Amino acid sequence: MDNITALGGDVYEIDTKMAGYSGITAGYLILGDRPCLVETGTSTSAPVVRDALASLGVGPDDLATVVVTHIHLDHAGGVGDIAKFFPSAQVVVHEKGARHLAEPARLMASARMVWGDRLDTLFGELSPTEAERIVALGDTGAIDLGNGRTLSSHYSPGHAKHHVGLIDSATGDLYVGDAAGVYLPQTGDLRPATPPPDFDLQTALDSIALFQALQPQRLLFSHYGPVDAVRDTLDRSAEELRIWVDLTRQAHAEGLDLDHAVAMVRDRTRERYQALVGDDETAEQFELLSGAPSNVAGILHWLDRVSP
Repeated sequence: MDNITALGGDVYEIDTKMAGYSGITAGYLILGDRPCLVETGTSTSAPVVRDALASLGVGPDDLATVVVTHIHLDHAGGVGDIAKFFPSAQVVVHEKGARHLAEPARLMASARMVWGDRLDTLFGELSPTEAERIVALGDTGAIDLGNGRTLSSHYSPGHAKHHVGLIDSATGDLYVGDAAGVYLPQTGDLRPATPPPDFDLQTALDSIALFQALQPQRLLFSHYGPVDAVRDTLDRSAEELRIWVDLTRQAHAEGLDLDHAVAMVRDRTRERYQALVGDDETAEQFELLSGAPSNVAGILHWLDRVSP
């Protein structure tokens, strides 16, 4: 299948084809004694992911574990569907997200307020997962991949209060979710992901520092793909956060409303991102994944809390 890339170490990247796009959201299959899917993508992506797993030899009763870095719909919207397709799999999530996978009505109502009619085409509907199949992680935890191999979970709530990073004991791969931002392999751009309501600058920087301390061999971005330049990339992640916060703080101090703050930040960061001066399709992809309005709104929400 053209949406599967072997990354070595029995790890396979799966393009979940979110909303029909390529290169938007990746899921990862760790194909060991106890096959594990990291990130499901959206609900509408679930059949794509199921078919990719089938082509890799993982049938309905073979998948041992589904784990998500956090419960935002581009990462976990397909959990309920994947759980139905693979009835033997446990579903692993941080404890602050567990109840939303079992009872997603509140999460879906919140998402619909943000996305409106676009919700159905972008994400679809998160189906509930039986509570007894959900394993809730604390600040750290370990997922058994078989043969002594583990996927260790590390709480990293800068992006969202239910976010974890996951490191593979065999490969040193670190699944960063959105805590290190959004990476575009086409251009090498890296941009923060700071949506409301949970963004907190110090917590976000602490999460990146934790990732540095774990000394991973490689970063696996949900958006999008593998990155070998670990230290430089995490340094850039922290730098971009500080720049976006400094600019938004300036707009906040000047009393600008959201639209004017977004315009100012867009204007002053534009030259940092090749994607925005390249082809329109890549620019559209970047905005969909890490839109300036969402990022600035998240930072403003935080500023209103810490310096109203």
